[in-house]
Amino acid sequence: MANESRPCPCDIGDRFDYGGRGQEVQVGHIKAYVCKPPASTEKAVIVIHDIFGWELPNTRYIADMLTTNGYIAICPDFFAGQEAWKPSNDWATFKDWLKTREASKIDKYNCCSLSRDWSSFCSLSFYLRKDVKIDPKLLMDQIQEVDVVLKYLREQCGAKETGVIGFCWGGAAVQHLMLKNPHMKTGVSLYGVIRYFEDRSNLLHPTFFIFAEKDDYIPLEEVTLLEQKLKQNCKVDYGVKIYPGQTHGFVHRKREDINPQDKPFIEEARKDMINWLNKYL
Repeated sequence: MANESRPCPCDIGDRFDYGGRGQEVQVGHIKAYVCKPPASTEKAVIVIHDIFGWELPNTRYIADMLTTNGYIAICPDFFAGQEAWKPSNDWATFKDWLKTREASKIDKYNCCSLSRDWSSFCSLSFYLRKDVKIDPKLLMDQIQEVDVVLKYLREQCGAKETGVIGFCWGGAAVQHLMLKNPHMKTGVSLYGVIRYFEDRSNLLHPTFFIFAEKDDYIPLEEVTLLEQKLKQNCKVDYGVKIYPGQTHGFVHRKREDINPQDKPFIEEARKDMINWLNKYL
């Protein structure tokens, strides 16, 4: 387990020197990186970034890999303009940083980023005033960021079927979507932190979980518990796979050309991810 001074093992790893084949676009209130295959397709995959944000070249490399396999790929900024974590940041501040970037809330619009006219309404002090009564449903049912992305994929890209993949923070977000969101066809969670979900097994959609054997942040006991609960309760197809000798972030934060001992596992995991998407999209 990670210690308190380093509450997350997310080294940025091998930062890819990669420019990307796609383009940045505005999708509702957030920005996104989009890449499309040469041939027309109605299948799309949302790529959910890790704590280092939507601009990390490594994540865009994976998005472009999806495109070479025939999918429209979109990597939105699910931090909605908030600053991504930087390797130079003080890890002592990580927990506070994470509080405003909860993976389980990516499909809820952050009302504090609404227009200036809403600023007083959205202030915490306003919510806490005893003389003000607000319908809780109004607070929860804000414009959903995921819905904004799905709308863009339908209307601007012609997508009719959408899956989702995510890494680390994004892997946890994938599990949230597979548990709660009815609009996805399938998902692949890559080393997503699973301890934050009380209900880990009542999946709505086929989901594949990729884990690393030597992940300091996701103990194998938690993976075993996840498997047990899925076996007992899950009514859709699922897969859980642990890759020997690998560490957190291996699929997208390791360059196989300079990690020859890890190359077979990196390539295997990426192939497994594509095969799962091909099966259910």
